[in-house]
Amino acid sequence: MKSSLVFHPTPLSLTAGIGLVVVIALLSYLGWKRSNYKRTTGWLELLRFGIATGIALTLNQPEWHQTFTPDTKPVLAILWDNSRSMETRDVIDPATPASEPRSRAETLPPLIDPNLWQPLAKRLNILIGPFSSAQTPPEEGTDINAALQSLLEQQPNLAAVLLLSDGDWNTGTPPAQAATRLRMRDTPLFTVPIGSDTKLPDLELTAFDVPTFAIAGKPLRIPFTITSSLPRDETLTVELKTPGGEIISKTLTLPAMATHQDSIAWRPADPGETTLTLTLPKTGAERYLENNTLSAPLTIRKEQLRVLLVETYPRWEYRYLRNALDRDPGIDVHCLLLHPGLGKPATGNGYLPAFPKDDQLAQYDVIFLGDIGLTPGQLTQENVVALQKLIRDQATGLVFLPGIHGHQLTLANTPLADLLPIQWDETQPRGWGSTTPGKIVLTETGAQSLLTKLGDTDELSTSVWATLPGFQWHAPALRAKAGSEVLATHGSESNRFGRIPLIVTKTYGAGKILYMGADGAWRWRRGVEDRHHYRFWGQVVRWMAYQRNMAGGDRIRLFYTPDRPKTGDTLTLNANVMTLSGEPQRDGAVIAQIATPTGKTSSIRLTPAGDEAWGLFTATFTPTEPGEHQINLTSPSANASLETKLSVQGSTREKLGQPIKKELLRELAQITRGQLLETTDPTALLATLTNLPEPQPTERRIPLWAHPVWAGILLTLMALFWIGRKATGAF
Repeated sequence: MKSSLVFHPTPLSLTAGIGLVVVIALLSYLGWKRSNYKRTTGWLELLRFGIATGIALTLNQPEWHQTFTPDTKPVLAILWDNSRSMETRDVIDPATPASEPRSRAETLPPLIDPNLWQPLAKRLNILIGPFSSAQTPPEEGTDINAALQSLLEQQPNLAAVLLLSDGDWNTGTPPAQAATRLRMRDTPLFTVPIGSDTKLPDLELTAFDVPTFAIAGKPLRIPFTITSSLPRDETLTVELKTPGGEIISKTLTLPAMATHQDSIAWRPADPGETTLTLTLPKTGAERYLENNTLSAPLTIRKEQLRVLLVETYPRWEYRYLRNALDRDPGIDVHCLLLHPGLGKPATGNGYLPAFPKDDQLAQYDVIFLGDIGLTPGQLTQENVVALQKLIRDQATGLVFLPGIHGHQLTLANTPLADLLPIQWDETQPRGWGSTTPGKIVLTETGAQSLLTKLGDTDELSTSVWATLPGFQWHAPALRAKAGSEVLATHGSESNRFGRIPLIVTKTYGAGKILYMGADGAWRWRRGVEDRHHYRFWGQVVRWMAYQRNMAGGDRIRLFYTPDRPKTGDTLTLNANVMTLSGEPQRDGAVIAQIATPTGKTSSIRLTPAGDEAWGLFTATFTPTEPGEHQINLTSPSANASLETKLSVQGSTREKLGQPIKKELLRELAQITRGQLLETTDPTALLATLTNLPEPQPTERRIPLWAHPVWAGILLTLMALFWIGRKATGAF
């Protein structure tokens, strides 16, 4: 350590200081002379001269400088990206450009070899380590900021940082925050981009939307999406591989540099658990094949859905809907027709004599409420309460099909009012009719919904809806309620809230709600028979019964949301439990034992959904591992158990085949006054970091002129001088 006293005078402070010392020296001498050179007076005048000298020194800002030479070597930290995106194969050897590209991770070993950095070990401590993210699994994310912040906290004597990465920051706070802290500590960040900043000619299978379950014997359309970065149109054949060895092919033409949506059809045969795999062949100048395949699990079930139709008058909509569902082999239809003109419910095959009791009602997966309400001879208050609890707690679906008589408006002051996804126009209870047929127009949400998909692609489905026969009556809906989704509106009629909503969905408790406000779907059969009418209502029933039939046993049923969970999602588990007598269980313990693919087991207790819960128990679970999770659900009080599987998809944060983010790496280097090194040559990197400046000594400055101790000394001397003058009788 070296110490020195340094002044920072200005011409004015220097002149004033010298002048003050000279004047005080002259006055002190004259005072001492007038006292006939008395010893006490001499000491007082010497003290006054010392005070004047101290003030003069203070005016010139004296500082005490201490210089500390580091006794330990500074640290050179080399951080290398260990995330999944580094598996992207887009590194081409300039010497052999026609060879297969290497992965970004394969570029790293020569750069992180400790022997490479050995020449710098004499003056620097070399620290080499990987980074990704703090999430589980860590390779499924990149958190550059956390890696740099951790380095700053653990290494106070940091000379420089070398960051080897593709710059794919996708989790944590912005890395510019850590870069700013590096700049404040004068620590440069050198960034080395690993990979290509332009996407290589490639086909990527970006989506393969396999549903959670399918029905044995019924055709299944599976949408998929392909993104092309090829420079020209290409014709290729996609292949769907099933576990039985069956291969289904489809030939299509992909436009250059575009995204293509399509679907492939398959008819599953036998019930059971299976996995489907969709594969793209190598096409054109494609260089990267790892993203040409996607797989997804699928549960194939033997379907038998139970549907209840409740109606007053047997209008055309009711007749055609009943016939369509009755012809579906996977649907068991029961009807309750409360015809006012008959004075009693209609009878016949599939007709009920009265509204079902609670235990019978709980057997239905979907209930259609037609032009019926809370009036004499129709629904009762007990019926309405039972329906509300069934939808809320048992995950049954409810479809509102209002009619020209306006009976559904009488439900406005009942528990079913909260379930209705629209607000009625009470000034027009019988709705609106027109001699000119109206058109149903899909919204943006409706065009993408599987519920309204009448074609293999979104574009084809929208086109089909545009050509459907119109309707001549619609219900008096003002607007959709908050929390609902409008899938279709009136093509021409509107009010102060916008277009009249015609197809609206919402969730209520555990169940799903659908409102169909146009009485004209039966006309869709014109010229095409059942093609669109049968498909639409079949999709409605299966969509609404989907959650209820995820996994079921004799007296216990499990359903969850979202139905395609990913790692990190908050999964809501819902269980319906029935007692031995067939009553909904209202309390007790329901335990879920969940085993992850790696064998970790956790126990979750499901609790009643509320004081009025009707056999519904809920809990939340956050999966951290992708793959098949085994769930064992038990209810000791009901002596019921259920074993099922839950498929969790891996995180999509780390995507393969994407260009590197060079501009981010350049920005981080600029913030720290470092450098973006566009080379992966080990020798060149070593040469650059060899030129790092020697560590600067640490300097400590103590401003004496502003230090309280110095001020105290001057004040003490002034006090002593004043006391001394008083003691000697001087004034």
